[in-house]
Amino acid sequence: MLLTSIDPFVQEFERQFDRLTRQAAAQGGGAVMPMDGIRRADDVVLRFDLPGIDPDSIEVTVDRGVLSVTARREEEFGEDDRVFVRERVTGTFTRRVYLSEHLDAEAIEAAYTNGVLSVRIPVVERAKPRKVAIQQSGDTHKAIKS
Repeated sequence: MLLTSIDPFVQEFERQFDRLTRQAAAQGGGAVMPMDGIRRADDVVLRFDLPGIDPDSIEVTVDRGVLSVTARREEEFGEDDRVFVRERVTGTFTRRVYLSEHLDAEAIEAAYTNGVLSVRIPVVERAKPRKVAIQQSGDTHKAIKS
C-alpha cells in the first residue's frame, strides 16, 4: 500500500530530501534508480528510470516476495580522454521492492523502452475489486445469517 501525506511541511521536506539524495548520488554517493508505482484494477506497474543502461545488463528477479531490479552503467571514456566534469553516475544500480501477497509473483512481465524499465505485476483474483450483491428483503436480519 502506498501512503501519501497531505501535510505541506512534510511534502516540502520530502522534496528537499529527494533533491539532496540525487545530488549525493551524482557526486559519487551511490547509484539511484527512481521509481513510480501505479496501482490499477488488474495490476501494479512499476516504472524505473534507467537512462543509458545497456538492456543486457538489466536483471529482474523475485525471491520470497521481494522483487529486485539490478542494472549496470559502464564508464564511457577512452584512454586518452580527460574528464573535466563528471555528474553521471556509473556502476551498479539496485532497487528492491517488497511485494504484497495480493500480487501474482509468478506472472510478472518486464519491458525496457526509451530508458524506462516497466514491470507489470498482476493482482491475484481474490484481491481484485468486486461488486457485492445486495439482497432485498423485508426483514434484513433474516437475509444475512451469522
